[in-house]
Amino acid sequence: MKIGNTEFDLKNKTYIMGILNATPDSFSDGGHYNRLDAALKHVEEMIGEGAHIIDIGGESTRPGYTQISEEEEIERVVPVIEAVKRNFDIPVSIDTYKSKVAQAAVAAGADLINDIWGLKYDAKMAEVIAKNNVACCLMHNRKEAVYQDFFNDVISDLKECVSIAEAAGIDKEKIQIQKSVLLFGFVVQAIYIIYLYVVEKDPNIYRYVIYLIIICILVLLDIGFLRKKAKNSYPVEILLLCMLLQE
Repeated sequence: MKIGNTEFDLKNKTYIMGILNATPDSFSDGGHYNRLDAALKHVEEMIGEGAHIIDIGGESTRPGYTQISEEEEIERVVPVIEAVKRNFDIPVSIDTYKSKVAQAAVAAGADLINDIWGLKYDAKMAEVIAKNNVACCLMHNRKEAVYQDFFNDVISDLKECVSIAEAAGIDKEKIQIQKSVLLFGFVVQAIYIIYLYVVEKDPNIYRYVIYLIIICILVLLDIGFLRKKAKNSYPVEILLLCMLLQE
């Protein structure tokens, strides 16, 4: 997969995406990098630590976030994108679900569109990506988190995202699926199972929390931002869950 001028060997390597939030309210680093000099310093640090691509976002999408206008988001991200591209030789991703922001970001030098709504929020997003011939990363999302079968529903939704992309003329080689939602679903389900088990059978929660922490660590060690395997497999983690439920 080619992002900007860089070829990413997704089948054989794992790559690191450095996150730069040009926001005042992101849950992890909101307000830390609003100034351009601080943003550039942070980019330099992330590159030094091994980042292969920098993802720039201008609107927090944490739970309970306040949506901002397209104009404000553009004002936040465009100067940062231009400065990063001017000072560093590294691909840049724009984290947005709005087509106008995506278009402005690409004009400023962004190489990839990271859309948390998988082209489903803004009907013009797929067209912008296809027209500019840039790469995209598509994430699963729903307005209401109602699922009959979590994993199969997510896979079905992601297939729909890919279909939208292909129908708009986006090259298959430029489409990447963000798999972190599957990890999130696995962890949520694990927590739910342990919660039910503890409530019904044993009030001593500490032992099960330790199991959960071990499982989560193993899963995190088993994945990367751009995973080299097409399908996730967690045999050790599943074994630990089985041991837990049999006790």
